[in-house]
Amino acid sequence: MRAIYVDKHIPRVLLTKAIAPLWKDFVWTPLSAARAGWLDDVPLPSPRWIRVQNQACGVCASDISLLFVKADPSIAPAALPGLSRFYLGHETVSVVTEVGPGVTRFRPGDRVIMDTHFAGANCATLEITPPCRYCAEGDYHFCTNKSEPGLRGIGGGFGDSIVTHETAMYPAPAHLTQDQAALTEPISIAVHAVLQHPPKPGEKALVIGAGIIGLLTTMALKAFFPHTQVTTLARYPHQQEAAERLGANHILKRADSATVARLTGGKFYSAPLNRGVVIGGFDLIYDCVANAATTNTALRWVRAGGTVVMVGSHMAPMPKIDLTPIWYHKVTLTGTYGHGMDERDDIRKHTYEWVFDGFRQNKFNIEGLITQRFPFTDYKHALRLAANHKGQSNAIKVMMQA
Repeated sequence: MRAIYVDKHIPRVLLTKAIAPLWKDFVWTPLSAARAGWLDDVPLPSPRWIRVQNQACGVCASDISLLFVKADPSIAPAALPGLSRFYLGHETVSVVTEVGPGVTRFRPGDRVIMDTHFAGANCATLEITPPCRYCAEGDYHFCTNKSEPGLRGIGGGFGDSIVTHETAMYPAPAHLTQDQAALTEPISIAVHAVLQHPPKPGEKALVIGAGIIGLLTTMALKAFFPHTQVTTLARYPHQQEAAERLGANHILKRADSATVARLTGGKFYSAPLNRGVVIGGFDLIYDCVANAATTNTALRWVRAGGTVVMVGSHMAPMPKIDLTPIWYHKVTLTGTYGHGMDERDDIRKHTYEWVFDGFRQNKFNIEGLITQRFPFTDYKHALRLAANHKGQSNAIKVMMQA
């Protein structure tokens, strides 16, 4: 099987982190932490395992962070011994080609999307009973047994096939188009964030960032809470146009505190040697970038008693964060990760099911979000574009496909 993966080999990780910002193609050299090539086609290792053939896979910012080691090896998750190899590519659409004798969820020919495979092992894939408290609740990302000994999946979305436990994949409904199926996973990130931290009636929400997750968060807010007044901070013209098309009521083109005060009915105060603060700002802010600059900005733009949700995944420690609004204005700073089980109107189900409902009810408009497509064999070009576009290429979602 063909695969692209990154090993937690600390000397190579540190070397890649030092050189890749200056020379992107270093990641394809033997000294890099990344590898792109062929692995042995292993037999299914256990009765409940399956093999799938990939049809399409989107390029995610987390893939780019791992490939170019934008992730810092000192962050907390890097200490887990079970996370030693990352097969890149998780926004997949695949077809089941082989099933073990104990598989009950799938048959050859079924179309599937990735569920927990990228996040690593959990009680279901390790077949641990009874499951830990998180797996029992369906929140497999937080499994307390994920680093225990046991079988691990092989392959990722940036290759031709994947061998994994049947519970690590999810059935794709027949009514989804190929593009809808491919975008289900990134849409689930936005839907999970919005349903875990929903706006109350009449509240004003800000989405910071208009990459794919920011745009999808804007879309999810308007789909599930259409009366929410949504402002989206979008840097580039193509992002601004997309945010408006997806329902944003206001577009903020730059980090302008005075404009924030006007949009929210708040008051902006500044002082020498101080970036200032908005009093009476947004009720709820979804930070879809979540680096030091945007976190600081969000904490100063949210109203007293409001909430900042870190949706973006900045995989590095963040120094110089001003946390005073947390105690001075009783601001709640929280986070969200991946997808899982979400509840709305007393109905609790997998995030993917909420996404499927959104497509079925025509609440999600994905037209124009997939901006570039490449064959899997042209992976270097696809990843280079996804890593370097910075607005020049009008890229939103780069897709690799068979």
